[in-house]
Amino acid sequence: MARRTVSLVPRWCSRVFSVELDGAAVYFAPREKHRGEDAPRLFGDARGGHARLYSLIVCGGDRITRAKFHGELRDKLLRELPPGCDVSPMSSFVPDVRDSLLKGYFLKDNSQGSSTTEGLLRDMSQRDPVSVCSYLKCVEGQVWTQRLWSPPGSPEMSKDFYVVPSDAPECHPSTLNIINSDVFYSFEEAHDVIKQCGDIIPEAASVLELLRSRVEARSKPDFPVIVVEGLDATGKTTLTESLRDALGATLLRSPPQCLSPARARFDREPPLIRRAFYALGNYITAEQIGQEGMKKPVIVDRFWHSTAAYAIATAVSGQACNLPAEGSEIYRWPGDLLQPSLVVLLTLDPEERKTRLRNRGQGKTEEEEKLDQNQLFRIKVEKAYQRISGPAFVTVDASPSADQVLQQVLRLIRAKCHL
Repeated sequence: MARRTVSLVPRWCSRVFSVELDGAAVYFAPREKHRGEDAPRLFGDARGGHARLYSLIVCGGDRITRAKFHGELRDKLLRELPPGCDVSPMSSFVPDVRDSLLKGYFLKDNSQGSSTTEGLLRDMSQRDPVSVCSYLKCVEGQVWTQRLWSPPGSPEMSKDFYVVPSDAPECHPSTLNIINSDVFYSFEEAHDVIKQCGDIIPEAASVLELLRSRVEARSKPDFPVIVVEGLDATGKTTLTESLRDALGATLLRSPPQCLSPARARFDREPPLIRRAFYALGNYITAEQIGQEGMKKPVIVDRFWHSTAAYAIATAVSGQACNLPAEGSEIYRWPGDLLQPSLVVLLTLDPEERKTRLRNRGQGKTEEEEKLDQNQLFRIKVEKAYQRISGPAFVTVDASPSADQVLQQVLRLIRAKCHL
C-alpha cells in the first residue's frame, strides 16, 4: 500500500481532478506553489459552512480490481458514513494521456463530528486500493490545500498541495479510458477481461466455453447482411421480422440467445466487465452471421452500434457536446469484426416512443429506463449511433405505418445491396 501512494506523489501535480456537481464538472489541480489563484468554485461554496471535505481515488491493483472496488465503494460509503455526508462522483486524470483516468468520490461531511468519517477513511487508506485526501482552508485568505494521506508505516509523510482552478480539458476526461474499457475494438481485448474474471465470476467460464478458440474475421458473406438499430419501441422487432419474411432471410438478434443465462449476472458488474461481456456477444453473433450469410440474406436486430452507443453515452457525463467529436477513433468499427452491408437506424419522436412503450407494457432495461427519464441521455445515445463509422448507415423515420417503413427499407436494401 505504501508503494502505491509513493508512486503517485512524483506525478501528483501533473494530474487534474474533476468533481460532478448537479450534472456539471468542476475541475481543479494540486500545485506545490500558490500564485494567487482564486479557490475553485467547489471550495468557494464551502467557505461559509463547516463542512469537512475529502476525496478518495481508486488507484491500486489491476484494472479489474479497480473496477470491482469502485463499483462497490459508493454503496460502502453510503452505508457506513454518518448522516449528513454528501457523496459525488470524482475522477483524476492527466490531460490528453490515454488510460490515465482514475475514478473515485468526493465527500462533503456536514455531520456533527468528524471522528466517524475520519476513522472510516483512515481504515480504508490502510487496507483498500484508494488514495485519500483531505482539504483545508488556510488561515490567510481564501486559499485551500489538499493533503494526500500516507498510510501508517509508510516512509513518506502526508504531503500538502495548494488547490487551484483548472480549465476544462479539450476532450472530456472519460474519453481517455473508453477504448477497450467502455468500448472494445478487438476480440482479444474483450476476451482477456472476461478471462481475468474467472476467479470472481463463476459465469465467466460458461461464456469462455462458447469462445474456445480465437474468433477470426471471416470473408464477406455471399449474401447481404442488414442490421436494424434503434431505441426500444421504434419498431425494430416488427421490421426485422417483416424483412425476414419479405427477403427469405435469416433473422439473428444480438446479444445472442446463448448468452441469456449469464446476462443477469454480468448486468450487475461494473462497466469494464459488463461491456466486455456484450462485446463478446457481438463476436458470437458475427460467427452466426458468417455461417448463415453463405446461404441467404441475414437480418440482425442490433449489433455493435448499440453496444458502442450506449457505452459512450453512459461513460461521458454532462452535455452532449462532451461526446467525442465526429471522426474520433472512438467511433471506428472494430477491425476484426464482420461489417454489415447496411445499417438502418430507426428514429422516432420521443413522445411517440414513450406512448408505444406504455402500450407494450413490457419491462425495460436499466439503460432504457434512463432513456425515458433523461432526454439528454437519449440525445447522446442517438448522436453516438450516428457518428459510428464503417458500414453503410441510413437513418429512417419510424413514425409512418409499419408497412410504409418496411417498403422504404426494402427500397434501400435493393438500391444499396443489389437485391
